[in-house]
Amino acid sequence: QLQLVESGGGSVQPGESLRLSCTGLGFGLEYYAVGWFRQAPGKEREAVSCSGSRTSKTDYNESVKGRFTISRDNTGNTVYLQMDNLKPEDTGTYYCAADITFSCWPRGGAETGWGRGTQVVISQ
Repeated sequence: QLQLVESGGGSVQPGESLRLSCTGLGFGLEYYAVGWFRQAPGKEREAVSCSGSRTSKTDYNESVKGRFTISRDNTGNTVYLQMDNLKPEDTGTYYCAADITFSCWPRGGAETGWGRGTQVVISQ
């Protein structure tokens, strides 16, 4: 099993920023593709961003392009999601996932490990 821990969620106003962290426990996150996903109340889970394993490849949901940035700190075994200019529609529970695949997006099957999620609330 792949154990992941998310942190950095909170409640902020529109236009403000948050930085989410995803840390791998007991394995080298550097060797896994890592993705961020979110789920708002009453809606389906959607992909937000991904970072390829040992590559510079990244991808973003069109709704967050230009506002969110995914990055890695291999020394700290952590993947970050910097979220700027937050909007109310960004509200939801954010999960990170890791998968040993050459592609950028974790596949979401039995081989994919998930964190427990961190809450993000954007409201006036």
